[in-house]
This record gives sequence, C-alpha cells and structure tokens, in this order.
Amino acid sequence: MPDTIVDKLIVALDVETVREARELCAALGGRVGMFKIGSQLFTAAGPDVVREVIGVGGRVFLDLKFHDIPNTVAAACREAARLGVSILNVHAAGGGEMMRRAAEAVTEVAEREGFARPRLIAVTVLTSADATTLGEVGVTSTIQDRVAALARLAERSGLDGVVASPHEIKIVREAVGRANFIVVTPGVRPESVAHDDQKRVMTPAAAIHAGADYVVVGRAILKAPDPARAAAEIVEQMEQAEGQQAESSRV
Repeated sequence: MPDTIVDKLIVALDVETVREARELCAALGGRVGMFKIGSQLFTAAGPDVVREVIGVGGRVFLDLKFHDIPNTVAAACREAARLGVSILNVHAAGGGEMMRRAAEAVTEVAEREGFARPRLIAVTVLTSADATTLGEVGVTSTIQDRVAALARLAERSGLDGVVASPHEIKIVREAVGRANFIVVTPGVRPESVAHDDQKRVMTPAAAIHAGADYVVVGRAILKAPDPARAAAEIVEQMEQAEGQQAESSRV
C-alpha cells in the first residue's frame, strides 16, 4: 500500500517519444509516486524505456492490459516482472485461469530470481465504456454489477487489486472484503480539464475521498505549462481530501 499521499499519484507517460518521457521524469522525480507506461510509449520505445525510468529512480506501473490465452499472458507477465516494474495489469475479462496462471508466474519468477514481486492487478471495465459499450460486446449486466463480478473473480484468482473507475471504488470495496486489495483509478481529472474520451470521471480529491489507493493522472499534468507545479497542486488537493476523510471517520 502507498505510504504517503505523493505515493498515491501515478502520472501517465502517454507521450510519443522517449525524449518526452525522459523530460517528464526529470521534472517530476520525487514529486509523484509512480509513472504509468502504457501501450503508446511501450510500442514506440519498447522495454528499454521501462528500464530507463526505473534506472533513474522512478517506479513504473506497466499498463499493457494483457488479455490472451493463459500461457501467453503468464509468459508476458513473467517478462514484465523481470523488468522491475512495481505494478502490472491484465484484463479480468480474460477469465480466472488466465489470471491465476499470471499470478503464479509473477510469484514464481520473483521468488526464483530474488527480486521484489510486483503487484498484479486486473482491469474491470474501461473508463471509456458505458452501457452501450457493454451491450455492443454482449454484456447485459450493468457496469456496477460487471465491475463487482470481475473484482471478485480477480481476488479469487490471486490478484492484488483492480483498475476501476473512481465511481466504482465503493462497489469494489463491498465486493471484496480484503483490506490490502488495492484499487487503482484512472479517469481522474481536475475540474478544469476536459474529459475527452473518458466517461466515468472524478477529480483527484474526490477519488481519494472515495477510497482510491492510487489515482492515475495524465493530460492535466502532461499538458500543463509547468508539469511539476500541476502535480504539486494535485497532491495538495489529494492531501486535503485525505485529511477530510480521516476527520469524517473519527466522527
């Protein structure tokens, strides 16, 4: 679990080049808890960019959302763990066997090769999805029911947590009673930032107040004139929300 409020902020390195990623890491080092490397940057630069970020002291959430046959996903997760990432993910929709095999592979390689085991989490329902999206792929349940079912399946399969919209944090907590089951929330935007393709969004402060363990912020920091200042302002908002949450819990 994150130790400080800064640790809870994950910045999405959704950029085109290693140079841009390198500049952001230099500007934000020590001011954020982790950097998310997703499909765009990983496809452009490969695993070397992960190694570089870790090499300069950054922690990495490798957001590749593996979803394939169990053997392939297990092998991919094994290699991702070897890179030294702190968090990696798979799609919960891949099923229980896929997730179990992935969890076993990550645990086995970490123990055998003597490195810290990364947390393996599962994507529930993408924040760009709505009821229409689910219907298009044959899912008839509500988003809330779908998230709850996939969170329970991930927990039973040995995973450490899920990726879920901040609007579904409470649903995940009710579905999975395990205290150390983490919830990573994308779809986090300050009020002044456009939602773009995200549908189920929330401010960083509101996400923390709702109980998120980690919040993922991208464009609000990446496109800011001063990314370090933007990150600091978001951390301040999150800190205030955490204080309010602690105060309300004592009442």
